[in-house]
Amino acid sequence: MPIDQTRCNVWILDGDLYHKGLLKFSLDAISLKDTLIMLVVDMSKPWTALDSLQKWASVVREHIDKLKIPPEEMKEMEQKLIRDFQEYVEPGEDFPASPQRRNTMSQEDKDDSVVLPLGADTLTHNLGIPVLVVCTKCDAISVLEKEHDYKDEHFDFIQSHIRKFCLQYGAALIYTSVKENKNTDLVYKYIVQKLYGFPYKIPAVVVEKDAVFIPAGWDNDKKIGILHENFQTLKAEDNFEDIITKPPVRKFVHEKEIMAEDDQVFLMKLQTLLAKQPPTAAGRPVDASPRVPGGSPRTPNRSVSSNVASVSPIPAGSKKIDPNMKAGATSEGVLANFFNSLLSKKTGSPGGPSVGGGSPGTGAGGGSSGLPPSAKKSGQKPVLSDVHAELDRITRKPVTVSPTSPTSPTEGEAS
Repeated sequence: MPIDQTRCNVWILDGDLYHKGLLKFSLDAISLKDTLIMLVVDMSKPWTALDSLQKWASVVREHIDKLKIPPEEMKEMEQKLIRDFQEYVEPGEDFPASPQRRNTMSQEDKDDSVVLPLGADTLTHNLGIPVLVVCTKCDAISVLEKEHDYKDEHFDFIQSHIRKFCLQYGAALIYTSVKENKNTDLVYKYIVQKLYGFPYKIPAVVVEKDAVFIPAGWDNDKKIGILHENFQTLKAEDNFEDIITKPPVRKFVHEKEIMAEDDQVFLMKLQTLLAKQPPTAAGRPVDASPRVPGGSPRTPNRSVSSNVASVSPIPAGSKKIDPNMKAGATSEGVLANFFNSLLSKKTGSPGGPSVGGGSPGTGAGGGSSGLPPSAKKSGQKPVLSDVHAELDRITRKPVTVSPTSPTSPTEGEAS
């Protein structure tokens, strides 16, 4: 059984008009009749599709016109392309494809066969050679839907304009995707069928928007009009450039990078800043009294001796204790309430200063044998003087409390 072998030379022209002069090495007057033109479109950038097709198709037309092919030969090539377009038959299950069918037909059958006339927009730009339009990267359709808000009517709009272009040149249309392996083998089968007449049984596919296949001769204006029925916000007569526009380029804002300084430098600056602040602004005074789990500033209930023994000696000239301060507010308030409760008792502890009768208007005993004369002259309150005297005595010797003293922690805190 003989094996069909094909040999096909492929020339790929770079996507720059500067290289169009290289066409003279691949497309000459001798090889023109055995040539197929394939125009490739990037579907990830559909806004360039129509302009790219028109630009490169015009380059091929200008080059063919410069070849100075005899008019009789050129007309024969054009008529052959028209017959292939008109005699196309959709492959089916019960009959072979059109190339094989034409090969089995006799010359009389060809002359007697009735062909439909071409449409007004069909083969208006007849190059005399078959043309194939391949739309690559059709897997990007899903990306266009997500990122650029493309709808089905936009893809139908794009397809309709590309199919109208294909009608003008009598070209076939194939959507491909190498990433998803769609229609890549179909491109090869269609090329060898057009160049060598190999049969194929692949019908047109227009349902899948990312795997379209329209062979030359299948399409017409009426079939393209079916796409227009799905338009909601678009119109068939809208310009391609006005609808399929290039999306704006997103400018990335480069923020100035902020370099963090060294840890030791930061700590030295912080130390210098804290040294310049006054002591009162550095923070609140630390509460020396232990806190109960509930967070109350009140001291836990303990005996008087434990309360007194836990008090550290306070040097003379320290902070003044205000008897009018609210009880339980701070540790100074607790100490002031405690000492005022001791001084307000009628009977003092052994060895303590004797307290005389209270004078009207004072909260504690008025007279004291240890009252400094300066306090009397300056009009200082006797209670504050007694408190200072008691504090001085505490600093000189340990404080002892009489076991018979009726003072209790609860009374001291309540007073």
